[in-house]
Amino acid sequence: MWSRKDWADFFVIVQGPRRSQRPPRPLDTSARNRLVPAEGYSLAELDDAGISVELAELLGLPVDAGRVGSYSPNVSTLREYLRATRSRF
Repeated sequence: MWSRKDWADFFVIVQGPRRSQRPPRPLDTSARNRLVPAEGYSLAELDDAGISVELAELLGLPVDAGRVGSYSPNVSTLREYLRATRSRF
């Protein structure tokens, strides 16, 4: 049976800062050269960053197989995210 102190410690841990880093959001350029959120990373961006589709699913990265092309800031963001999460995998 948990005491009040156990419950208090539990809620401190649960409400504390997240230890894992959230996956980055993919961006794409629109017709007016503005950045807009994309549905997911293209297969070319994942390939350029050295990430397989299976690893992307494991990391929780959104993948959009219908997107064509590669946006270089997305690739560098993926590389940084992979470097930051490498200790977990």
